[in-house]
Amino acid sequence: MTIRFDDQVVIVTGAGNGLGRSHALALAERGAKVVVNDLGGARDGTGASSEAAQEVVALIESNGGQAMANGANVTNMEEVQAMVQQTMDKWGRVDALINNAGILRDKSFAKVSMDDFKLVVDVHLMGSVNCTKAVWDIMREQNYGRIVMTTSSSGMYGNFGQTNYGAAKMGVIGLMNTLVLEGKKYGIHVNALSPTAGTRMLEDIIEDKRVFDLMSVEAVTAGLLTLCDSDAPNRTILCCGAGGYASTKIYETHGVFLPPEDQNPENVRANMDQITDADGQQILTAGFEQSNKFVGMALKHFGIEPPKGN
Repeated sequence: MTIRFDDQVVIVTGAGNGLGRSHALALAERGAKVVVNDLGGARDGTGASSEAAQEVVALIESNGGQAMANGANVTNMEEVQAMVQQTMDKWGRVDALINNAGILRDKSFAKVSMDDFKLVVDVHLMGSVNCTKAVWDIMREQNYGRIVMTTSSSGMYGNFGQTNYGAAKMGVIGLMNTLVLEGKKYGIHVNALSPTAGTRMLEDIIEDKRVFDLMSVEAVTAGLLTLCDSDAPNRTILCCGAGGYASTKIYETHGVFLPPEDQNPENVRANMDQITDADGQQILTAGFEQSNKFVGMALKHFGIEPPKGN
Protein backbone atom coordinates (compact mmCIF):
# COMPACT_ATOMS: atom_id res chain seq x y z
CA MET A 1 0.00 0.00 0.00
CA THR A 2 1.34 3.41 -0.96
CA ILE A 3 1.57 5.91 1.88
CA ARG A 4 -0.22 9.12 0.91
CA PHE A 5 -1.20 12.39 2.56
CA ASP A 6 -3.77 13.72 0.10
CA ASP A 7 -5.94 16.51 1.54
CA GLN A 8 -3.95 16.45 4.78
CA VAL A 9 -2.30 19.49 6.34
CA VAL A 10 1.09 18.98 7.98
CA ILE A 11 3.23 21.42 9.97
CA VAL A 12 6.97 20.71 9.89
CA THR A 13 9.16 22.77 12.22
CA GLY A 14 12.76 23.51 11.33
CA ALA A 15 11.91 22.70 7.73
CA GLY A 16 14.27 25.10 5.95
CA ASN A 17 17.29 22.80 5.99
CA GLY A 18 18.42 19.25 6.59
CA LEU A 19 15.93 16.70 7.85
CA GLY A 20 13.03 19.14 8.08
CA ARG A 21 13.51 20.20 4.48
CA SER A 22 13.57 16.56 3.38
CA HIS A 23 10.44 15.80 5.43
CA ALA A 24 8.54 18.76 3.98
CA LEU A 25 9.43 17.95 0.37
CA ALA A 26 8.51 14.27 0.76
CA LEU A 27 5.21 15.02 2.48
CA ALA A 28 4.26 17.47 -0.27
CA GLU A 29 5.27 14.98 -2.96
CA ARG A 30 2.82 12.54 -1.43
CA GLY A 31 -0.07 14.98 -1.41
CA ALA A 32 0.20 16.95 1.83
CA LYS A 33 -0.31 20.67 2.18
CA VAL A 34 2.77 21.68 4.13
CA VAL A 35 3.52 24.51 6.54
CA VAL A 36 7.26 25.03 6.21
CA ASN A 37 8.24 26.50 9.57
CA ASP A 38 11.76 27.76 9.99
CA LEU A 39 13.23 30.59 12.03
CA GLY A 40 16.19 30.57 9.67
CA GLY A 41 18.84 30.65 12.37
CA ALA A 42 22.31 29.14 12.43
CA ARG A 43 23.06 25.73 13.89
CA ASP A 44 23.50 27.28 17.35
CA GLY A 45 20.17 29.10 17.11
CA THR A 46 21.54 32.58 16.41
CA GLY A 47 20.17 34.78 13.64
CA ALA A 48 16.96 34.55 11.63
CA SER A 49 16.05 34.53 7.94
CA SER A 50 13.01 33.47 5.91
CA GLU A 51 15.07 32.61 2.83
CA ALA A 52 15.44 28.86 3.50
CA ALA A 53 11.73 28.33 4.20
CA GLN A 54 10.73 30.33 1.14
CA GLU A 55 13.03 28.22 -1.03
CA VAL A 56 11.39 25.01 0.19
CA VAL A 57 7.93 26.44 -0.49
CA ALA A 58 9.03 27.46 -4.00
CA LEU A 59 10.29 23.92 -4.67
CA ILE A 60 7.03 22.38 -3.50
CA GLU A 61 4.93 24.77 -5.57
CA SER A 62 7.08 24.24 -8.66
CA ASN A 63 6.23 20.54 -8.38
CA GLY A 64 2.52 21.28 -8.22
CA GLY A 65 2.15 21.07 -4.44
CA GLN A 66 0.76 23.46 -1.85
CA ALA A 67 2.85 25.02 0.91
CA MET A 68 3.35 28.15 2.93
CA ALA A 69 6.32 29.47 4.86
CA ASN A 70 6.23 30.55 8.49
CA GLY A 71 9.05 31.97 10.57
CA ALA A 72 7.67 31.35 14.06
CA ASN A 73 10.21 30.75 16.80
CA VAL A 74 9.04 27.52 18.43
CA THR A 75 10.12 28.79 21.86
CA ASN A 76 7.64 31.67 21.57
CA MET A 77 4.10 30.43 22.25
CA GLU A 78 2.44 33.52 20.78
CA GLU A 79 4.28 33.07 17.49
CA VAL A 80 3.46 29.36 17.45
CA GLN A 81 -0.24 30.04 18.08
CA ALA A 82 -0.21 32.61 15.27
CA MET A 83 1.34 30.02 12.94
CA VAL A 84 -1.37 27.48 13.75
CA GLN A 85 -4.08 30.12 13.32
CA GLN A 86 -2.62 31.07 9.94
CA THR A 87 -2.75 27.39 8.99
CA MET A 88 -6.38 27.08 10.08
CA ASP A 89 -7.35 30.27 8.24
CA LYS A 90 -5.79 28.95 5.03
CA TRP A 91 -6.61 25.23 5.12
CA GLY A 92 -9.05 24.69 7.99
CA ARG A 93 -7.33 21.79 9.76
CA VAL A 94 -4.06 20.35 11.02
CA ASP A 95 -3.62 16.62 10.50
CA ALA A 96 0.00 16.15 11.51
CA LEU A 97 2.75 17.98 13.36
CA ILE A 98 6.41 17.09 12.88
CA ASN A 99 8.43 18.53 15.78
CA ASN A 100 11.83 18.74 14.09
CA ALA A 101 13.29 22.16 15.00
CA GLY A 102 16.50 22.02 16.97
CA ILE A 103 19.85 23.62 17.73
CA LEU A 104 23.20 22.51 19.14
CA ARG A 105 25.41 24.15 21.74
CA ASP A 106 27.73 21.31 22.66
CA LYS A 107 30.09 21.56 25.62
CA SER A 108 31.01 19.28 28.48
CA PHE A 109 28.83 19.75 31.55
CA ALA A 110 31.75 21.35 33.39
CA LYS A 111 32.00 24.04 30.73
CA VAL A 112 28.45 24.56 29.48
CA SER A 113 26.77 27.79 30.58
CA MET A 114 23.31 27.60 32.08
CA ASP A 115 22.06 29.98 29.39
CA ASP A 116 23.20 27.57 26.68
CA PHE A 117 21.75 24.61 28.57
CA LYS A 118 18.38 26.31 28.97
CA LEU A 119 18.22 27.48 25.35
CA VAL A 120 18.79 23.99 23.95
CA VAL A 121 16.11 22.56 26.26
CA ASP A 122 13.76 25.42 25.32
CA VAL A 123 14.10 24.76 21.60
CA HIS A 124 13.94 20.97 21.58
CA LEU A 125 11.63 20.23 24.51
CA MET A 126 9.58 23.36 25.08
CA GLY A 127 9.43 24.00 21.32
CA SER A 128 7.80 20.59 20.95
CA VAL A 129 5.50 21.32 23.89
CA ASN A 130 4.45 24.69 22.46
CA CYS A 131 3.71 23.37 18.99
CA THR A 132 1.89 20.32 20.31
CA LYS A 133 -0.20 22.40 22.71
CA ALA A 134 -1.16 24.76 19.88
CA VAL A 135 -2.58 21.93 17.73
CA TRP A 136 -3.86 19.62 20.49
CA ASP A 137 -7.42 20.95 20.79
CA ILE A 138 -7.75 21.09 17.00
CA MET A 139 -6.80 17.43 16.73
CA ARG A 140 -9.11 16.48 19.61
CA GLU A 141 -12.04 18.18 17.90
CA GLN A 142 -11.18 16.50 14.58
CA ASN A 143 -10.84 13.13 16.33
CA TYR A 144 -7.66 12.72 14.33
CA GLY A 145 -4.05 13.74 14.68
CA ARG A 146 -0.52 12.56 14.14
CA ILE A 147 2.37 14.02 16.14
CA VAL A 148 6.03 13.10 15.77
CA MET A 149 8.68 14.06 18.30
CA THR A 150 12.33 14.07 17.26
CA THR A 151 14.44 12.30 19.86
CA SER A 152 18.07 11.18 19.66
CA SER A 153 20.44 8.40 20.64
CA SER A 154 22.21 11.13 22.63
CA GLY A 155 19.16 11.34 24.88
CA MET A 156 18.41 7.65 25.11
CA TYR A 157 22.00 6.47 25.55
CA GLY A 158 24.11 9.57 26.28
CA ASN A 159 26.82 11.38 24.31
CA PHE A 160 29.83 13.27 25.64
CA GLY A 161 29.36 17.04 25.57
CA GLN A 162 25.60 16.91 25.07
CA THR A 163 23.99 17.07 28.50
CA ASN A 164 21.67 19.86 27.35
CA TYR A 165 20.74 18.16 24.08
CA GLY A 166 20.45 14.73 25.68
CA ALA A 167 18.21 15.98 28.49
CA ALA A 168 15.89 17.66 26.00
CA LYS A 169 15.78 14.67 23.66
CA MET A 170 14.89 12.29 26.48
CA GLY A 171 12.33 14.81 27.69
CA VAL A 172 10.32 14.51 24.48
CA ILE A 173 10.01 10.75 25.11
CA GLY A 174 8.35 11.45 28.44
CA LEU A 175 6.10 13.96 26.69
CA MET A 176 5.20 11.37 24.04
CA ASN A 177 4.42 8.65 26.57
CA THR A 178 1.76 10.67 28.37
CA LEU A 179 0.31 12.28 25.22
CA VAL A 180 -0.25 8.76 23.87
CA LEU A 181 -2.50 8.03 26.86
CA GLU A 182 -4.34 11.34 26.71
CA GLY A 183 -4.81 11.36 22.94
CA LYS A 184 -5.88 7.75 22.40
CA LYS A 185 -9.63 8.26 22.58
CA TYR A 186 -9.40 11.23 20.21
CA GLY A 187 -7.63 9.34 17.43
CA ILE A 188 -4.33 11.10 18.10
CA HIS A 189 -1.19 9.00 17.63
CA VAL A 190 2.15 10.21 18.98
CA ASN A 191 5.48 8.70 17.94
CA ALA A 192 9.15 9.61 18.02
CA LEU A 193 11.85 9.61 15.36
CA SER A 194 15.48 9.04 16.35
CA PRO A 195 17.51 10.11 13.30
CA THR A 196 21.14 9.87 12.31
CA ALA A 197 21.82 11.87 9.16
CA GLY A 198 24.54 13.88 7.47
CA THR A 199 23.18 17.34 8.23
CA ARG A 200 24.83 20.54 9.41
CA MET A 201 24.30 19.26 12.96
CA LEU A 202 26.97 16.61 12.29
CA GLU A 203 29.19 18.29 9.71
CA ASP A 204 31.97 18.93 12.26
CA ILE A 205 31.79 15.41 13.69
CA ILE A 206 31.82 13.18 10.60
CA GLU A 207 34.97 13.84 8.61
CA ASP A 208 34.81 10.87 6.21
CA LYS A 209 32.76 12.02 3.21
CA ARG A 210 31.87 8.43 2.28
CA VAL A 211 30.26 7.93 5.67
CA PHE A 212 28.59 11.34 5.53
CA ASP A 213 27.07 10.49 2.12
CA LEU A 214 25.70 7.17 3.40
CA MET A 215 23.80 9.04 6.12
CA SER A 216 21.30 10.67 3.79
CA VAL A 217 18.38 12.71 5.04
CA GLU A 218 16.12 10.88 2.59
CA ALA A 219 16.80 7.57 4.39
CA VAL A 220 15.52 9.11 7.63
CA THR A 221 12.51 10.71 5.96
CA ALA A 222 11.45 7.29 4.68
CA GLY A 223 11.01 6.30 8.31
CA LEU A 224 9.35 9.57 9.31
CA LEU A 225 6.57 9.08 6.76
CA THR A 226 5.56 5.82 8.44
CA LEU A 227 4.98 7.62 11.75
CA CYS A 228 2.49 10.26 10.61
CA ASP A 229 0.08 8.78 8.06
CA SER A 230 -3.42 7.43 8.75
CA ASP A 231 -2.06 3.93 9.50
CA ALA A 232 0.75 5.17 11.76
CA PRO A 233 1.59 3.20 14.89
CA ASN A 234 1.31 4.72 18.36
CA ARG A 235 4.08 5.16 20.95
CA THR A 236 6.82 3.93 18.64
CA ILE A 237 10.41 5.16 18.81
CA LEU A 238 11.76 4.58 15.30
CA CYS A 239 15.52 4.86 14.83
CA CYS A 240 16.74 5.62 11.30
CA GLY A 241 20.14 6.18 9.75
CA ALA A 242 22.22 5.19 6.69
CA GLY A 243 19.44 2.86 5.55
CA GLY A 244 19.16 1.13 8.93
CA TYR A 245 15.84 1.03 10.80
CA ALA A 246 15.29 -0.16 14.37
CA SER A 247 13.06 0.51 17.36
CA THR A 248 13.99 1.47 20.91
CA LYS A 249 11.82 0.34 23.82
CA ILE A 250 12.06 0.95 27.56
CA TYR A 251 11.88 -2.26 29.59
CA GLU A 252 11.51 -2.84 33.34
CA THR A 253 12.87 -5.96 34.99
CA HIS A 254 10.60 -8.11 37.12
CA GLY A 255 12.68 -7.27 40.16
CA VAL A 256 12.40 -8.67 43.69
CA PHE A 257 10.25 -8.16 46.77
CA LEU A 258 11.89 -7.57 50.14
CA PRO A 259 9.74 -7.95 53.28
CA PRO A 260 9.66 -4.98 55.69
CA GLU A 261 12.37 -6.35 57.96
CA ASP A 262 14.74 -6.68 54.94
CA GLN A 263 14.07 -3.29 53.34
CA ASN A 264 17.46 -1.72 53.88
CA PRO A 265 20.21 -0.61 51.46
CA GLU A 266 22.42 -3.58 52.26
CA ASN A 267 19.76 -6.07 51.15
CA VAL A 268 18.92 -4.02 48.07
CA ARG A 269 22.63 -4.14 47.12
CA ALA A 270 22.82 -7.86 47.91
CA ASN A 271 19.92 -8.56 45.55
CA MET A 272 21.15 -6.34 42.71
CA ASP A 273 21.86 -9.26 40.36
CA GLN A 274 18.24 -10.40 40.59
CA ILE A 275 16.95 -6.82 40.46
CA THR A 276 18.76 -6.25 37.17
CA ASP A 277 18.09 -9.72 35.71
CA ALA A 278 16.50 -9.24 32.28
CA ASP A 279 14.58 -12.53 32.49
CA GLY A 280 10.89 -11.64 32.76
CA GLN A 281 11.36 -7.97 31.92
CA GLN A 282 8.38 -6.22 30.34
CA ILE A 283 7.33 -3.02 28.63
CA LEU A 284 5.11 -0.86 30.85
CA THR A 285 2.69 1.54 29.18
CA ALA A 286 1.67 3.72 32.14
CA GLY A 287 3.23 4.76 35.43
CA PHE A 288 0.58 3.05 37.54
CA GLU A 289 1.54 -0.32 36.08
CA GLN A 290 4.80 -0.19 38.01
CA SER A 291 2.94 0.60 41.24
CA ASN A 292 0.48 -2.22 40.58
CA LYS A 293 3.34 -4.65 40.00
CA PHE A 294 5.14 -3.77 43.23
CA VAL A 295 1.95 -3.74 45.31
CA GLY A 296 0.97 -7.08 43.78
CA MET A 297 4.32 -8.58 44.79
CA ALA A 298 3.85 -7.31 48.34
CA LEU A 299 0.28 -8.61 48.61
CA LYS A 300 1.36 -12.00 47.31
CA HIS A 301 4.09 -12.18 49.97
CA PHE A 302 1.52 -11.57 52.71
CA GLY A 303 -1.03 -13.96 51.19
CA ILE A 304 -3.51 -11.20 50.38
CA GLU A 305 -5.67 -11.39 47.27
CA PRO A 306 -5.04 -8.27 45.12
CA PRO A 307 -8.06 -6.05 44.37
CA LYS A 308 -9.79 -6.68 41.05
CA GLY A 309 -8.25 -4.67 38.25
CA ASN A 310 -4.71 -4.95 39.65
